[in-house]
Amino acid sequence: MDVSNLPDAEDEERLRRLVLRLRFRHLQLLAALRKAGSLHAAAEVLHLTQPSLSKMLHEVEQAFGQQLFERGARGLKPTRSGDLAMHGAEMLLGELDRVSRELSVHPPQMLLRVGAPPFVAHSLMPQVLAALRGLSGDIRVELTEAGVPSLQRALLDGKLDALVTSFASDMSGAAGLKFERLYPTRVAVVAAVSNPLVGKRQISWATLAEQPWILPPRDSRVRRFLEDTFAQTGYVTPTPLIESSNPITNLRFVAAGLGIAAVPQECLRLVEAPEAIASLHLRRSLPEGTLALVYRTDGAHPRLKFFREALIQAGRHQAAI
Repeated sequence: MDVSNLPDAEDEERLRRLVLRLRFRHLQLLAALRKAGSLHAAAEVLHLTQPSLSKMLHEVEQAFGQQLFERGARGLKPTRSGDLAMHGAEMLLGELDRVSRELSVHPPQMLLRVGAPPFVAHSLMPQVLAALRGLSGDIRVELTEAGVPSLQRALLDGKLDALVTSFASDMSGAAGLKFERLYPTRVAVVAAVSNPLVGKRQISWATLAEQPWILPPRDSRVRRFLEDTFAQTGYVTPTPLIESSNPITNLRFVAAGLGIAAVPQECLRLVEAPEAIASLHLRRSLPEGTLALVYRTDGAHPRLKFFREALIQAGRHQAAI
């Protein structure tokens, strides 16, 4: 038996004292302070007076046995311990909320909270959730569509259980997160069939730099791929004529002849009028990405086993199309 991860007597006693002293109201205070940024704002959120919250904050610090905030003329400033305590409080309250919702339905069902950027949600998640239902009928899914930076923050804060997105090298250094690479993804540059570039071979990035572009926001993975490729070929990424985060919407703009766009190749299967657009043949293609399952290193739950298998099955289905 591996006892290396078992708590020792000192840890157990510390936890016992903390459980006896810390109340859920204290956790709410820490979470409110993290979100609101000040004792005054937290008092308004919790509908309590500042003196009451100051007393509660003193109780919290006594429970943890250390100072969590520095007091000054400009208000409270969290110490490193305070940052960790606020983050932990938000994680615990998020888990309590999840358990409450799991037990609020009859019969009770596990709740899996997943985040995905729009292109993954549109192109892959229908097959994933269908496969998941075949693997386990006891899992209810809550899907959040947003940009990767906000989803990554929600994952770290305990508001999501997993994130499915294109893997990028800068993500691997994120502390507290585990990345499982699933299968490759590509980005296509597309134009309306009426565009003179359609059908041409070896299109240079100098030519692409002169085109009107429809681009996702700067914090998106596709935008970063595009900017890196323009930089590597010696050109500045054009200012987009239209900036839109939804790749399906962007494909509609392309079909209307409003410009060219870079979109995940999987999204091309979802075009309403596929005959209206075409992929361009580039001299230098955009780099290949990898779809990844991302979750917290301290929060891997058995429900993720089913979700991982559903992702793999959906990937096989995509590859067969």
